[in-house]
Amino acid sequence: MKLDAKDRTIISMYAEDPTVSQETIAKKLKLSQPSVAARIAKLRERGALANQQGINPLKLGLYLAKVDISSTRPDDILRMFHGCPYFANGFTVSGKSNLCLLFFSESIATLESIVNGHIRSNSSVTDVDFNIVITSEREYIVPSVLNFEHQDQ
Repeated sequence: MKLDAKDRTIISMYAEDPTVSQETIAKKLKLSQPSVAARIAKLRERGALANQQGINPLKLGLYLAKVDISSTRPDDILRMFHGCPYFANGFTVSGKSNLCLLFFSESIATLESIVNGHIRSNSSVTDVDFNIVITSEREYIVPSVLNFEHQDQ
């Protein structure tokens, strides 16, 4: 997907302020508001611009875990956590660890239980590095509902 300078400016302005008005963007780009609206619609249609609603686990006092995994079956590991209320996101990555998973919870014990009970015990997993995130440089929003009650993990 090719983005011109105006598209990049629109995306950057939304990244800085998701509530920025089309009028403000139009003034900066020296375009009409309808032209900006058309560009935004096109960016959204192509998937280059999206709104995300959710929670910031660190600001809510939740623990955020980053789990780096080496697995011979990374897709199976990712599928295992579809629908898990503690699962924030997963990335297939290059390097020694081929998966990076993010989980959040009200307790470290729950996070340890997920890692020990579902990841370390998996026969396709050869290495696990479990870390608790202390701070985040940027806002980290997880599209989630806080539905932790009575979950068996």
